[in-house]
Amino acid sequence: MWLPGGMSSRFAPRALGVEPFLAMEVMERAFALEREGARVVHLEVGEPDFPPPPAAVEACIRALRAGETRYTDSRGLLELREAVGRDHERRFGTPVAPERVLVTSGTSAAMLLVFSLLVEPGDEVIIGTPHYPCYPNFVRVCGGSAVLVPTQPEEGYRLDPDAVRRALSPRTRAIVVSSPANPTGAIQSGETLRALAALGPPLVSDEIYDGLVYDGAQVTSALELSDGAYVLDGFSKRYAMTGFRLGWVIAPVSASRPLQVLQQNLFISANRFVQYAGLAALRDGAPAVESMRLAYDARRHLLVDGLRELGFRIPVMPQGAFYVFADARAFGNDSRELAFGLLERAHVGTCPGVDFGAAGEGWLRFCSAASEASIAEALERLGRALPVPA
Repeated sequence: MWLPGGMSSRFAPRALGVEPFLAMEVMERAFALEREGARVVHLEVGEPDFPPPPAAVEACIRALRAGETRYTDSRGLLELREAVGRDHERRFGTPVAPERVLVTSGTSAAMLLVFSLLVEPGDEVIIGTPHYPCYPNFVRVCGGSAVLVPTQPEEGYRLDPDAVRRALSPRTRAIVVSSPANPTGAIQSGETLRALAALGPPLVSDEIYDGLVYDGAQVTSALELSDGAYVLDGFSKRYAMTGFRLGWVIAPVSASRPLQVLQQNLFISANRFVQYAGLAALRDGAPAVESMRLAYDARRHLLVDGLRELGFRIPVMPQGAFYVFADARAFGNDSRELAFGLLERAHVGTCPGVDFGAAGEGWLRFCSAASEASIAEALERLGRALPVPA
């Protein structure tokens, strides 16, 4: 590419190969419509409509006023790393030493660090699909490629260990699991995760939605099965702290030092004052989390019932997270066209299913973390704007 003044620039193909994050594309178009005066109902992104736990907000304010604005240890405040370890033991019964915890600027930064450590050009990472859109892109930016293993709604989106075994190659460096999952809300059983862990490559387990489960479902952490697993987690979803950008990775002991060095170079440290908010959330946020979980459960039923009445097919009730992944092929096979069309006509934001891989084409993802009033309004608007089912 030639630039003004005769200078040239060549962009790295691995960067140009990254696909747009369609949930963000829809949201950014929705913001533009709102600037023009429209009122958009946002069901496109995983954004809780609840405020963060009050204790977390107050802790952040106090930290700022106290001048807690400098760097921390690159791994994060020791108190926070200790609290993360205690929290994981409380939820899963697995002790975690603070030396294994690295506090990051959101779970996305944790993913970048882990894949940067594990993946070289030409390496492969196995990912069940439909999948969170950014997984393959993180792998691609690190020079690797994603090997997608389809899951089926009729089987509860179970990631079949036999199918994963057939996808293994000498270049496989990790197996990504997500439970509860985005976009499906599926939970992988302990038996399934145990079989996956036994295949050899380390599990990279995205556990950001743990705690948001329904109908008595139980979640198994990868750390219960293997000391070689990498657990990605954070405050965005469970504590409604998306804008705080605070997460963590729990890593094998052998990986702790290399990840620390990467963090020093790529990010230095997570924001100091935000880490105090995380401490307060872990200490005092449990009642707020439970209140949100109960509300999400009710909203899940409201959204599923309403979408089915409109003609969407939802083969399986989501067990966790706060999404409904709906088959929209009765209204057309191009999910991108359908989602952006509904945004323009009905001012309802939804996420195109193709964002979650080819297996999601023809589907739409709806976020059930919006208020009941917003969900009801969105359903009413969609009822007026959707084409007649084929």
